[in-house]
Amino acid sequence: MRQVVLAVDDDRQVLESIAMLLDACDFCVVTAQNGNEALKIVKTQKIDCVLSDIKMPEMDGMELLAAIGEHDAQVPVILMTAYADLETAVTAIRHGAFDFIIKPFQSDYLCICIKKALDYRRMTELEVNYKKELEQAVADKTLQLKSLNQELVHRLTTVAEYRDTDTGDHISRIGLYSRAVSEAIDMPSEYIETIGLAAPLHDIGKVAIPDFILLKQGPLTPEEWIVMKQHTILGARMLHGSLQPMIQMAERIALTHHERWDGTGYPKGLKGEEIPLEGRIVMLADIYDALRSKRPYKAPISHKEAVKIILEGDGRTFSSHFDPQLLDIFKKIEYKFDKIMEMKNSGLKKASSWSRCCGGEDVTC
Repeated sequence: MRQVVLAVDDDRQVLESIAMLLDACDFCVVTAQNGNEALKIVKTQKIDCVLSDIKMPEMDGMELLAAIGEHDAQVPVILMTAYADLETAVTAIRHGAFDFIIKPFQSDYLCICIKKALDYRRMTELEVNYKKELEQAVADKTLQLKSLNQELVHRLTTVAEYRDTDTGDHISRIGLYSRAVSEAIDMPSEYIETIGLAAPLHDIGKVAIPDFILLKQGPLTPEEWIVMKQHTILGARMLHGSLQPMIQMAERIALTHHERWDGTGYPKGLKGEEIPLEGRIVMLADIYDALRSKRPYKAPISHKEAVKIILEGDGRTFSSHFDPQLLDIFKKIEYKFDKIMEMKNSGLKKASSWSRCCGGEDVTC
């Protein structure tokens, strides 16, 4: 069954042109000439994606975006805008738009953008449905919890990998580093197992960051950096509401893995023990792996150099960013981090590498 795209534009000729292009891309197309008409369609039909002009009479694209979000937040909305309205489009991203297209656009790019939005919709529905299935399974079959948790992590990290171009093992390594630190500080076995499963979901919120920001090769603008930092909040929102300890921990990690011990992190500027332990652990693991990994904008550095930067700082990363207790533990077990890093060609699950430099403000984002 073909997925349904709702195209919205007050210019009939533009609307007909878009409908022809999307039909040629094998999408089922529904059209509307204003926001009010579009909203009625969304409320009465199953719409998989909305493509709307940002400037329309009565209800503009921003207002339609907000109304659709209140009705069904799972429907991705792509806004069409002129280049002069780029700042408005970035604002729309902050308010939940999946992406935007600058007019005039190429037909191939339009189809690719729609396909990405539809794939994201399918994956989001899978995640929502799976959380419900997981909670029911735990209530009925407690003994199956571990295997179901592992499958959930696999499914959600697959979602993350879809939005990435790197083929590193970053996501899997984060879980292994986090287990190693938790074992070294004598956490209970249940905690160690849980953080090993939850930590790889730390960057799940980046599935909602537009490609033009997420995959940008150069430094981000201040406006783009604001959007990028939203991945912590978006990730926590995706994982919010579960009754299961692993998902609850993953939510805390997604929200706090960029907070710093000295209060200079984001999104809330938490300080010291205001930051959950698992957030502090994953932050350390994430920084180490980013330093060791090759990126389009930098070469990888050695284990020895990475350890020195974490313990002593380099002008961008400071030892004051880290929990002092965890730094002491890191000194004792840093060799384990090196061994985990070297496992990349020894059977470690292939996963995405999402660390990058954002506007020169941080080692990872």
